[in-house]
Formats: sequence, structure tokens, C-alpha cells
Amino acid sequence: MTPDKQEIFDARQLYSGLIRLHILHHAGKEEIFGLGMIEELARHGYKLSPGTLYPILHGLEDNGLLRSHEQSIGGKIRRVYRATSAGEKVLIAAKEKVRELFGELFEDEDVTQLPRTRSRLVALQAANYRRQSTAKVAL
Repeated sequence: MTPDKQEIFDARQLYSGLIRLHILHHAGKEEIFGLGMIEELARHGYKLSPGTLYPILHGLEDNGLLRSHEQSIGGKIRRVYRATSAGEKVLIAAKEKVRELFGELFEDEDVTQLPRTRSRLVALQAANYRRQSTAKVAL
């Protein structure tokens, strides 16, 4: 495998978990559908084709984290997905892990210097959470 292909392969593996968490997050809030998630993920820089997204949705459903049903919209049938209670529990646990990871990822950076975005807010919250967790251990 060439270095460029290896880098793309590694990035896809790393991002695949984030994509799954993103899907669970939205499916926990409302019904989602494939094209809508492709568009949502694209807004965050993930470029997925239907051939990539639908196996992810089916896998989450096969593992009991999503459930789906067909819905008629404008005379067309669309499969919509929603998080199951198991999916919601997994997401709650994952959020804790992500919060802890973000705290570690940004602990050596001055997160107040990041651009004013939602990512900066999350990084600030994670860094604050990490400081609080460390303080509790020290007591």
C-alpha cells in the first residue's frame, strides 16, 4: 500500500467511530434517513457515499443500536432510523469517553486561542471536565 493510500485508510478507520457516534446522536434526537445523514455529515467535513453510509446504518441496526421502518413521503418510500434504548445507552457511555479524550487531547493547548466555534466550546468544556476529574482524584 502506498503511503498516501495508507494515510487515507488510517483516517477512515479513525473517523468511522466518530461517524457512528454522530449518527447515534442524531438518531437519538429524531428520525433520520440516509440522504439527510449524508448531508449532515458533509457539513462536518465527512464525505460519504450511500455505499458507505448504508452499511453503517445496517450495522448499527443489526447490533440493536438503531431500529428502522419504512415511511411514505410524497408518494415515495423512505427508510427512517431511530436510536433504540440500547443505542441511547451506548451514546451516553461514549459521550463520557469522548469528553475524557477531548480533555486529554487539548490539555497541553490553550483552547481559548481556538477559533470561536462549537469545537472550541467542546474543547473548553472537556478541558474543564478533565481539571475537575483530576482535582477529585487528588483529594
